[in-house]
Amino acid sequence: MKYLLDTAHLDDIRELSEYLPIAGVTSNPTIVKKEGAIPFFAHMREIRSIIGNLRPLHIQVTARDYDGMMRDAEAVFRHVDEKVYIKVPVDFSGVKVIKALKRQGANVTATAVYGMDQAFMALEAGADCIAPYFNRMEALGVDAASVVGNIAGIINHYGYETEILAASFKQPAQIDRAILAGAHSVTVAPDVLRQIFAKKVVTEAVAAFADDWAGLYGSKTLAELGD
Repeated sequence: MKYLLDTAHLDDIRELSEYLPIAGVTSNPTIVKKEGAIPFFAHMREIRSIIGNLRPLHIQVTARDYDGMMRDAEAVFRHVDEKVYIKVPVDFSGVKVIKALKRQGANVTATAVYGMDQAFMALEAGADCIAPYFNRMEALGVDAASVVGNIAGIINHYGYETEILAASFKQPAQIDRAILAGAHSVTVAPDVLRQIFAKKVVTEAVAAFADDWAGLYGSKTLAELGD
């Protein structure tokens, strides 16, 4: 079970990587748009410098056809590094791209997955990761947890080495459901991750502990009592 950051915001990546067990970073064109007209490759290299070489960085192609997507992937390898996971949408051309990139030994993440049919095709094409869109499926009335669970079952049954990297979350409860259904990892926007620690019951409990302690020892901390 791994948590990745679904963002290109450098300050969030720095802070959350320091505080939380962050296993990598994912991005896509919509996420990049939030940062404005950044120098794209330099920005991605800066993300790499923050997370290091041992944690995965996922970058999505932007072309729509096979040749264009292959050129995009080559540009990423050339201007960032060859360890990047190339995110490829699972459409008709994308499956061909996944097959070709895997023949080259590249790391590939199959993205924009809305159902088991796409996922099964990506598995056979050799994708390293499959990114089912959890919230987007739920918004369409699809049982997203069931989809993730069925994909996990097929992976286990046939011995695929592919991991489920669940994506598209709007609330922490969706993350819980994805993990319990069998997702190996989740990629989550910073604001949704922060919601985990913003529950009213948690902040009230911590405040009550502080009040009880202050009633006994005033402003002294544990460390100060030992001095």
